[in-house]
Amino acid sequence: MSSEDDFLVQLIVERGLVGSAEIEKARRELESADLIERPRRLSDILIEQGHVRSEAILQLLGEEFSMPVVDLTRYRPHPSALDSLPKEIAQRYHVLPLELNASAVRVAVSDPLDTDTIDSISHILQRPVDPVLALRDDIDRAIERHYGGGGETVQSFLKELEPGTGDEPSEEEDTEKDVRILDEPEAESEADAPIIRLVQMIITEAFNRRASDIHLEPLEKRFRVRYRIDGVLHEVEGPPKRLQLAIISRIKIMSNMSIAEKRLPQDGRIQLMVGGRQIDLRVSCLPTAHGESIVMRILDKEGLMLGLPELGFLSDDQAMFERLISLPDGIILVTGPTGSGKTTTLYACLNYINRPDRKIITVEEPVEYQINGINQVPVRPDVGMTFAAALRAMLRQAPNVIMIGEIRDLETAEIAINASLTGHLVFSTLHTNDAPGAITRMIDLGIKPFLVSTALRAAMAQRLVRRVCSHCGTAYTPDRRELALLNLEPERVGNVQFRRGQGCPYCANTGYRGRMGVFEIFIVNDEIQRMIYESATAHALRSRAREIGMRTMRDDGVRKVLAGLTTPEEVVSVTVGDLS
Repeated sequence: MSSEDDFLVQLIVERGLVGSAEIEKARRELESADLIERPRRLSDILIEQGHVRSEAILQLLGEEFSMPVVDLTRYRPHPSALDSLPKEIAQRYHVLPLELNASAVRVAVSDPLDTDTIDSISHILQRPVDPVLALRDDIDRAIERHYGGGGETVQSFLKELEPGTGDEPSEEEDTEKDVRILDEPEAESEADAPIIRLVQMIITEAFNRRASDIHLEPLEKRFRVRYRIDGVLHEVEGPPKRLQLAIISRIKIMSNMSIAEKRLPQDGRIQLMVGGRQIDLRVSCLPTAHGESIVMRILDKEGLMLGLPELGFLSDDQAMFERLISLPDGIILVTGPTGSGKTTTLYACLNYINRPDRKIITVEEPVEYQINGINQVPVRPDVGMTFAAALRAMLRQAPNVIMIGEIRDLETAEIAINASLTGHLVFSTLHTNDAPGAITRMIDLGIKPFLVSTALRAAMAQRLVRRVCSHCGTAYTPDRRELALLNLEPERVGNVQFRRGQGCPYCANTGYRGRMGVFEIFIVNDEIQRMIYESATAHALRSRAREIGMRTMRDDGVRKVLAGLTTPEEVVSVTVGDLS
């Protein structure tokens, strides 16, 4: 028995995981085993005989060596970390690189006592290794799952696809061929079918790069593929134009769309496993001049941030918002354009107030993320289940809190107002440019001003800005142009140094990683209530709210620039400065 195994067995005995009888039984089997044909350790036999679980040993080692234990079935390695270590090396040493930064690389290992392996990986990567613990079987499975076929990427796979010989088929012939091949059940089971593999790899690569959307766009002479990452579209190498019809047909089959229909828009949904995690894709198909354009929205249930701090609130705004969403009744509106994070904010609110003594019901189109303990109702206009119809039924379920995906019409707005006036707390969204604009929008829908002033508790407008990369962000002194962009005087800045990312593998050389919100919280107090009742304009409401302390989104963005969380360019790109 090796000294490492001896130490581990002694540790197991000291912690009371097994007794001396089990140790002796395992020792006898070890003595009789053929260790040349099948090398084994005493700890391996204890696990095989069921005396101790491998998870318990791993946890024990983690506590002994002060090393974190990770569950690789729920962990997604960063692509740059995988790129840093070839698959064959990872398989040989049974390790998996997880994160890469300028100073070290985090690597999952199964044995903290195997210092030779850790030193070898450090030498190969030419940087220190920050080891974390994981089960060896989980590491091996994760290597296959995340590296795929020898680390194959979309780009490497496309290089293998050579154009077919002979004349190219016409569009009609090619379409018929695609439908005939892809619609056959046996094609689904052929993992090596080129189009099936290519579509799977496009989705997997987008997920690994943290994309929120995949855009497949047919142009006149090429088929463009773009990923939206942190709100910005990035073009990647696309498949040849000749594969356009086959790829679109494959995606339409996966999302249960009609392959034969090419003249009308279609919507669908795909569920699949990527990297050991189940993700949903909301698929939209739109006919264009050069073919059908596909957009797939990636809905990663496990990756949804549901905590208020992660949304980007600074401490004072977070405390204010927590007080608002803890009120017993009234309406709280979140406003902003599509893609500004309104839905994520609403889910964060529900998660914050979700308690066993509260009944929460939502009505959404569609239900994007499922939250435990909350009743979520999908809108289905095709069978008469509209927002208004769902709301009427929901009120008979005696909820405490109601969330409406979006107030779009007078009927929905009236029911929401009445619900708030009868003791319910109502959350919803509106498409307006700023927070005070929610007042005029509700009145434009047909709600009487006195009802709006009585029911509305607050409106919050928001936008999303990219965060400065935590790995490569460095301090710098802003020039006059950047100060002028934010309307800042040098005296206000003082000794504060701005931050910006230099670009590194962790942020894909963009200088940014992740996004956060900038917020404008408009609270309806007694004075604002009176102004709404008297039909004050949105400009008057905004001016008075600013006088009594409301910070605009530009103000909040400036605070986050001064805190080193984002850059002036990001704030200016999504917010409007004061004109008055």
